[in-house]
Amino acid sequence: MGAKESSALIALNKKARFEYFVEDEYDAGLVLEGWEVKSLRAGKVNLSDSHVIVKHGEAFLIGAQIQPLPTALIYSMPDPLRTRKLLLNRSELNRLIGCVERQGYTLIPLKLYWSKNYVKIKIALAKGKKSHDKRDTLKERDWQREKSRILKHSSH
Repeated sequence: MGAKESSALIALNKKARFEYFVEDEYDAGLVLEGWEVKSLRAGKVNLSDSHVIVKHGEAFLIGAQIQPLPTALIYSMPDPLRTRKLLLNRSELNRLIGCVERQGYTLIPLKLYWSKNYVKIKIALAKGKKSHDKRDTLKERDWQREKSRILKHSSH
């Protein structure tokens, strides 16, 4: 991840890699309203409880919270949890539809980021982890942390 890419990051779904085995990743555009873009610039977004569904040959982001700024238009009644359409190529959509409907995969958002002046979302084709897989993940993470601690102290 370069310095340019890390500064373009808007939000990261940290729970995604813990809850799921990530198989394939796709980049998609996101249909947003003006107030949502302003809120994203302010970093008022939460992806942790969101997921992607495919309906009528289109993909939609559900459950992503984009909190309106206090200056957002009151008369338009912004909905922080509204369903947002994802923009993908037809070939990508067909592949995702096949995997989700026939092979038991699920679609999860991994991160939101800026690409030039556009908001993009990285979504992943994933399979859910069982609780013992999550324990293995935690053990592995703890071991990596312990290993780096030992190496750091042994070099002094």
